[in-house]
Amino acid sequence: MSDTSNARQAALDYHAFPKPGKLEIRATKPLANGRDLARAYSPGVAEACLEIQKDPATAALYTSRANLVAVVTNGTAVLGLGNIGALASKPVMEGKAVLFKKFASIDCFDIELDESDPEKLAEIVCALEPSFGAINLEDIKAPDCFTVERICRERMNIPVFHDDQHGTAIVVGAAATNALHVAGKRFEDIKIVSTGGGAAGIACLNMLLKLGVKRENVWLCDIHGLVHKGREIDMNPIKSEYAQDTELRTLDDVIDGADLFLGLSGPNVLTPEMVARMASRPIIFALANPNPEIMPDVARAVAPDAIIATGRSDFPNQVNNVLCFPFIFRGALDVGATTINDEMKIACIEGIAALARATTSAEAAAAYKGEQMTFGPDYLIPKPFDPRLVGIVSTAVAKAAMETGVATRPLDDLVAYKTRLDGSVFKSALLMRPVFQAARLAPRRIVFAEGEDERVLRAAQAITEETTERPILIGRPEVIEARLERAGMTLRIGETVEVVNPENDPRYRDYWETYHNLMARRGVSPDIARAIMRTNTTAIGAVMVHRGEADSLICGTFGEVRWHLNYIEQVLGRDGHRPHGALSMMILEDGPLFIADTQVHQHPTPEQLAEIAIGAARHVRRFGITPNVALCSQSQFGNQGEGSGSRLRRAIRILDEAQVDFSYEGEMNIDTALDPELRARLFPGNRMQGPANVLVFGHADAASGVRNILKMKADGLEVGPILMGMGNRAHIVSPAITARGLLNMAAIAGTPVAEYG
Repeated sequence: MSDTSNARQAALDYHAFPKPGKLEIRATKPLANGRDLARAYSPGVAEACLEIQKDPATAALYTSRANLVAVVTNGTAVLGLGNIGALASKPVMEGKAVLFKKFASIDCFDIELDESDPEKLAEIVCALEPSFGAINLEDIKAPDCFTVERICRERMNIPVFHDDQHGTAIVVGAAATNALHVAGKRFEDIKIVSTGGGAAGIACLNMLLKLGVKRENVWLCDIHGLVHKGREIDMNPIKSEYAQDTELRTLDDVIDGADLFLGLSGPNVLTPEMVARMASRPIIFALANPNPEIMPDVARAVAPDAIIATGRSDFPNQVNNVLCFPFIFRGALDVGATTINDEMKIACIEGIAALARATTSAEAAAAYKGEQMTFGPDYLIPKPFDPRLVGIVSTAVAKAAMETGVATRPLDDLVAYKTRLDGSVFKSALLMRPVFQAARLAPRRIVFAEGEDERVLRAAQAITEETTERPILIGRPEVIEARLERAGMTLRIGETVEVVNPENDPRYRDYWETYHNLMARRGVSPDIARAIMRTNTTAIGAVMVHRGEADSLICGTFGEVRWHLNYIEQVLGRDGHRPHGALSMMILEDGPLFIADTQVHQHPTPEQLAEIAIGAARHVRRFGITPNVALCSQSQFGNQGEGSGSRLRRAIRILDEAQVDFSYEGEMNIDTALDPELRARLFPGNRMQGPANVLVFGHADAASGVRNILKMKADGLEVGPILMGMGNRAHIVSPAITARGLLNMAAIAGTPVAEYG
């Protein structure tokens, strides 16, 4: 079977299995008993209905309308497929709804209407206003789309956005903004030649005018040639606005000296000879799909300095509407905007363009591994999977809506709003907020043992941008510099980051002598000390912390925990510090759950279990959470004499005697810990209220297994492991940790020592 056949079948299978289509409806409220039914439907539902009747604005409080978008089409201009009809367009509309949900957590219904008359189509769409917070018009042929949008915008009091027009125009505007920045040109000075007089092409030109392009510098061509005064064939009032008063008639006639070619037409429209006659450093946006107006390699053969964008994902600078529509709708919905105006669109453009000029996020780099993502000719706009888009762009849109008076539910605090949006994509953001705030109060020096790892480098970049900490990297400077350059990061050795070179560092003698003095009576000779200080980066980092040259060590991006722990204990396990246990915060859909001890004690003693519980409770409070600690076992409230149950029961007695200041109970099964009703039935009068949020296990295998199951099967995000008992001077992470995870650990390590145990 050919590659094409395989790809076709794979696409069909994707849509067909495990169930047909790409969408389903899920309830957001429980419906488990008669009480729930009485609230969800009759009679309780009447209360919500009456409130909305009294005040229509309360529909945003009692229904999903404020987060619900209709994706509407009649199937007359679907992708590159043309007029395939409403039913055949449904997979595309379902796909659009999936993108809304994935990138901006917006719920959608796709609505395919079998109506070709634009005025009747608009009539149907207008009738949908009570159901939706906004309308996304999609794949309606030109010029009908202009009519439908105009009527809907005039009559509806919610945002109506034709993505084929305005989404494309916004992303083109962002790409053009940055292309001109790279080329050293200005909107008001450039000559634009465009092919394609359809909805997208006209909308792009309209947007470029708003950004500063002069109308007399725009030359619009379509299949019939140049749009000029006096032309009658295939003209409409919108296209006529770009008619030039000239004797020139063809694309070939007008291409000379063009700074920007904007193609939204068809393949091979722009020839190499035409490119050669464009201005120096030409900008070529060949956006026809799947085959552009000119292939990038063909254009560069005659203009090596050309700045090129296409609509394809296999070339740099893909102009993709997904960079825009989820985020402009997110901002509009969240302030109850009555429309999406020009100011909101321009705010969207500015947000997208600015993000591309910033350092690439670790998450985007992971999603597009191997691609160069440094701002420049081949990176004009960010990637759709950059998780910062929703926070930056939606906040800018919401702000513009408020400033222009179209927001019916203005936000009190845009900073808090952006933080909440970031929290919707960075699952750890809200929970880590108090930790980051504490870390900012006392800048600390964090040393990373595996300083050449790209995840560490990206975390170090984020540390310099988001905290006051100063990262220290252990690694070879030439390797670090090469990887920074390849990844497009702005860290500078000796300026924003310090590097310790294990192969050649002036402190080498001091380090090995320090290590030897600490370990001389444990069988470590000077030769062994020298060798370890040349090769063992964990030991080097621990020595730096011991000597006061760093405040905390982070290691473990590769290797085995016990190996790292050995050197940490050797060097830092002094002055009352010793590892009590490892605590992992698992961020789940319904909130955080803390697991201990995942990696220090294989079979903790009762005394160690009590220490683990006390340390876990102390650390949990650092996240602004009240600890509710359950000591978990196969045994339940004394029903088994063997196994971990007896150790946990003795740990409970130790906690009782210590009169600790947190809630705890045990020993019990996990389901009993998490289900208060079950616990009350099995042990009436138990001392714990509500579900446990900290699970302490009597065996490391159990704790580690629960942590990994939650991570792999429940989409849990781990923050940690946090090494308890070391005075916050060292932490051993997991080899599976991400750059974001390392940033979180740096914030934990960056909290002043006095606040941690």
